[in-house]
Parts: sequence; structure tokens; C-alpha cells
Amino acid sequence: MNFGERGGCRTTRPTTSYFSEIPFVLLEITRYKRAMASHLLALDQGTTSSRAIVFSLDGSVVSLAQKEFTQYYPEPGLVEHDAAEIWSTQLSVARQALTEANLKSGDIAAIGITNQRETTVLWDRKTGIPLGPAIVWQDRRTASLCDQLRSEGRADEIQERTGLVIDAYFSGTKLKWLLDNVAGARKRAAAGELAFGTVDSWLIWNLTGGQCHVTDASNASRTLLFNIAEERWDEALLTLLDIPPPVLPEVTASSGLLGHTDLDIFDEAIPISGIAGDQQAALFGQACSQPGMVKNTYGTGCFLLMNTGRNVIRSRNNLISTIAWKTDGNPVQYALEGSVFIAGSVVKWLRDGLGIIRQAADVEKLAGSVGSSEGVILVPAFTGLGAPHWDPYARGTIVGLTQNSTSAHIARAGLESIAFQVADVAQAMRDDASIEIREIRVDGGASANDLLMQFQADLLGVPIVRAKNQESTAWGAAMLAGLAVGCWRSVDELAMLWSSDRSFEPGLGEDQRTAFMRQWRRAIDRARSWAQ
Repeated sequence: MNFGERGGCRTTRPTTSYFSEIPFVLLEITRYKRAMASHLLALDQGTTSSRAIVFSLDGSVVSLAQKEFTQYYPEPGLVEHDAAEIWSTQLSVARQALTEANLKSGDIAAIGITNQRETTVLWDRKTGIPLGPAIVWQDRRTASLCDQLRSEGRADEIQERTGLVIDAYFSGTKLKWLLDNVAGARKRAAAGELAFGTVDSWLIWNLTGGQCHVTDASNASRTLLFNIAEERWDEALLTLLDIPPPVLPEVTASSGLLGHTDLDIFDEAIPISGIAGDQQAALFGQACSQPGMVKNTYGTGCFLLMNTGRNVIRSRNNLISTIAWKTDGNPVQYALEGSVFIAGSVVKWLRDGLGIIRQAADVEKLAGSVGSSEGVILVPAFTGLGAPHWDPYARGTIVGLTQNSTSAHIARAGLESIAFQVADVAQAMRDDASIEIREIRVDGGASANDLLMQFQADLLGVPIVRAKNQESTAWGAAMLAGLAVGCWRSVDELAMLWSSDRSFEPGLGEDQRTAFMRQWRRAIDRARSWAQ
């Protein structure tokens, strides 16, 4: 199956995967023209906001612009975005970041894009108009379809091909739902009239004026449709989910020249040469370039990734194997991942749902006003449980309440729930990889919370090392882009730019850690299968 038959860029369209036949002279011209450019632009499209960051080549943030966008919850378990709003906010902050940095397009060596990963968009190739809402990675509407696939005995086959477990989290079943539920969509998709993509594809389509329909290897590996060992869309899985091949994007390298912005976007065309799903970008940005290195990002969700190099580790403990990145001309790098659905968003719930804090930053002071949660445990399974439990029917639960329990105890339990979920994933990762985790490099908004980071170190019994550059995700995308256009010579050179802000050393004994985890798992048992 030739990727070039289904999309790519109309101007410099590849004939094989990963743009291996882009004319060498084109890349060299781009590198020459951008040799004097002193900055990189990262577009960081997240679950709740669109951000743009201008970096200098040493990783310093020159300017940052951010806009939140609307979250839609039409029914319990359903989460949607307006794809047009995603694009408009992302374009707005990109322009704002350049203005605030007092830079022109010619000062930008390249654009790197990182994105919320499994969120699914289906649009009209001719008009560029989405056929419906973007279905967000948190959405659980296809849980029953996943149940059906498991009951048909498809779990092992799908995991072998994709590295993924069967779950509504991933894009493939979301795309099937759209094709099943939008009138005429499957017929139009088969005729090549429609385009599917994760958010990276959607942004690049718009940035290039509809010239490029692409995704990178890291995002493709999250669709439940991509064979990660053979590095291609998998015909058997496309047939299983009834996905017409013409709807799929071209798969490119994560670092490699793929196109330029349309002249209507900025005052001149800028190369787009870096793409990675947000968690893979953070792994790259944290300089976890050697097998066995681990990072955790504390964002809306929590995502623990271990670099496994060129080896695909097949999980026995409900983790997933995924493509970490592919730099142009080099072998694919893989990772082992555990995904926690609700992490930083539990703080948002404490603020907006319970109203016990006025702003997210207040949670550390409130939680720290008590010495412990006094036995209160919160399981934030608002949209089910991710790794290693994978229970779409679990629901949020608070146990251990007494008459002495206060908002402070609940706030502390909320913070601790993030660390407990990460500890579950870390234990599964140790068992799968048979590698002792020596440290975990952390980033993301909630990693600024010292109370949480210390409790995390206590639970895991390993140092938690907070990166000095807290924009690891966006910086990872920028590095991938800059590497492709010659800002650096190698991944090893990039690793030298990483430094730490603080290390949190574990302070609990093994017996105390075991007791904490025993109580947590009792609480998990009470949350599981609740909706069912």
C-alpha cells in the first residue's frame, strides 16, 4: 500500500512513506534560506487551549500566547470540540506570539507542531469544512464497539499490529462512528471527497491552504489503524473497522521537511518540519533519547513514557507500545506508555465543580493546610479509567469520608489521586520492560506543585526530576522542526540543552508505600464498572 496514493502535499507530494523521495536540493535550499533565522515557532494545540511559543535556539521562551476554547459535553461520557475554533484560536496565537516577539516570518527557521493526539476530525477536502464536531480523546461513545471487538476475540490481533489495547480512547473507532453516523460520509470518504485526521493533520491542512494532508508516525500510531512494526496503515484493520483508505493522511517523519505555510497565513512562507503527538514531543523535549529513560507529563491527563529504542515491547500489563518519533532518514524509535485520563483536570473539577478553590494555583495551599488526607481517597474516573485498568465504565468515587473531613482533605485527596494513578502505571512499566526506573523527568502544569511532586517521589521510591524548561512538549516539537532544517546536527547535540530545576527525593519506607497503594487499590475496586 503506497501512502502517496492517499494525500500528502500537492506541491511536493511524496511517492513513499516518510517523504524519503523529497528532492535533496529542496531540503538544502530550505536549510540555506533559513540558516540565518534565529528562532523556532512551536504550535502546541492542547485539550483545553491553543498555544504558540517562540523559542530561541537555546530553548529560551521568547514569547508565549494562549487561548482557551470551548469544551462540549453533550451527554455523560461524550466530549467534543469545534474543529473550526481549534484552528481559529491556533492561528490567532501563532500570529500573536510573533508580534509579541517583535519578529517577522523570515526570523523563524521552521514551525513544529504538537497536539492532543487521538482527537478525531473529519472534513470536506473541497471546502475544508468539518462534517461534525471533533470527537475528543476523552470521549467514550465507542465503548460498546470496543466491547464487541473484545468479545469477538480481536484484542490480541489488534495489540500485535498496533501496540494498542482496544479502547474508545483511540481514533479508529471514533472515525468509524463518524462514518457510520454522518449521512453519506462513508461513500464520500471512499470517493476521496473527505479527509480524516488527528489535530496535527487538521492544523497542517489549514496552515498549507489545503495543500497537505499528512500526519506523522507518532500520531498515526495512536489511531488503532497503523501497523507500528511495518510502519504502514494496516489493511486488515481498515477492513475490520470499515475505513476507506482514501480518507487517510500521508504518514511522514516526525522531523523532516513536509511543506510550507500558505502565503495568506504569515507575511512569507515558513517551513513546517516537525510534528509529534504531545506526549512523544515531551519525551523528545525531555531529552529521553536513550532506552530506559522515562518522562511524565502532568497535563489534563498524565502520560508516563519510557523510551524503548528500536524495540517494540509488547505489554503484559495493559500498557501500550507506541512510536515515539522518527527523524528523517533514521529508524523509528519506540516507547512504552501508560495514559491517565484525569490528572490536572481533577484540579479544574475542584475549582469549577466543587468550588472549593478559586483558581488552580490555590490547590497546593489548601491541600497543604492538612498533614494528610486522613484516609480520604478520591478516584477521578470521570470518563473511565485509563492504564493499566482500561475501564470505560468506572466513575468518580470518594471514599473514607468522616464528619471530620473538610474541603482541605478532599483537595489533598485530589492531588494525591494524580500520584496514585501514575504509581499504578509505573509499576506496570517496570514489570513489562524489566528495567528499573532510575528517575522520572517531569513537566506540565501540575509539575509546578511541590506537594504533588514530593508525594509522587514518596510513592514511587525514585527521584522526580523537574525540568528547568517547563515547556517540554512545545520545545520537543520545536527541536524536531529545527533538526530537520539544520539548526542542530544530531539528537545527541540536542540532549546537551536539557537541564533540571529541582529533584524531589523519596522519603517513605517500603512498608509505608505498600500501605498507601493497598488503600488506593481498594478505592479503585469500588469505582470500577459503576456505569455498567
